[in-house]
Amino acid sequence: MSALTFAEDSLAASIRLGTPLLFAALGEMFVQRSGVLNIGIEGLMLTSAFSGVVATDQFIAAGWPAEAALAAGVLLAIVSGLFFSSAFAAMTVVGRRDQIVAGMALNLAALGLTGTLHRALFLDTGRLLSVPTFPPLAIPGLVDLPLIGRAFDQSLLVYLAALTVPIAVIVLFRSRLGLWIRAAGENPLALDAAGISVSRVRFGAVLIGGALAGLAGATLTLGDASSFAENMTAGRGFIALAVVIFGRWHPGWIAAVALFFGAANAAQFRLQALGLEGLPHQALLALPYLASLVALAWSGGRPGAAPSMLGRPYRRGERERET
Repeated sequence: MSALTFAEDSLAASIRLGTPLLFAALGEMFVQRSGVLNIGIEGLMLTSAFSGVVATDQFIAAGWPAEAALAAGVLLAIVSGLFFSSAFAAMTVVGRRDQIVAGMALNLAALGLTGTLHRALFLDTGRLLSVPTFPPLAIPGLVDLPLIGRAFDQSLLVYLAALTVPIAVIVLFRSRLGLWIRAAGENPLALDAAGISVSRVRFGAVLIGGALAGLAGATLTLGDASSFAENMTAGRGFIALAVVIFGRWHPGWIAAVALFFGAANAAQFRLQALGLEGLPHQALLALPYLASLVALAWSGGRPGAAPSMLGRPYRRGERERET
């Protein structure tokens, strides 16, 4: 393999592997911008990945064309993300329960639920769960460019993720909804005084995060793996949290950081393929997580850009205590 081909393949793999992180991190950006901290992204991705692949499998078994079954599977994955994120919002935004505890409960519930259903429906019955994935779509002209051409031969979900970045910028910084979301995270009292329900804005932001986490889960199974394995997210939800922090809560920077972590993930696969002697594969598997720790440690000492009310419940009419 030539150096040029290796570089092209590495770039394409980095983009593909960074796509689930991009979807999840953009969703969590909206959630945190509204003042809510959802560490249950891992659970949202896991349940959506399972829902999407099982739905696709059932639709194909019913005689649907593969393209229609995949589209329906993505839709069901989004619905799954919306359902579980609404449960999280009901506990934290409406019920004002501890957001960290609720997020961890979501992760644990998702792990147990998907594992139990996967065993009951497939492993214990000996039924194979395998579905087609979205085929790569080459963009004419761009795919022939040197060095970066392979980056334009990706699945539809990758292009959708790239389109989501400018949409997120417009929504967050150029729309009334984005203004409300940012106000809910920075100065909910002013938003309340303007006659806008802080709870409704935060609830809506959590739903946006759930929908994008659903797309992230669908990307894992329907855009890449074509099947499901227990705990297949393998910490990607927590890495998405790191992407939001390192990306300074801005869609453009988040996209760049997601690509960086996608490159770290692609690098560990490439290094495993090389079969380096004396280097345990566990060290290579840890590469993306080590990258996240380094990123968090580096960004931790910089001036923060986090919303001032992040993680703090809001009760209508109450004023912040001066600290």
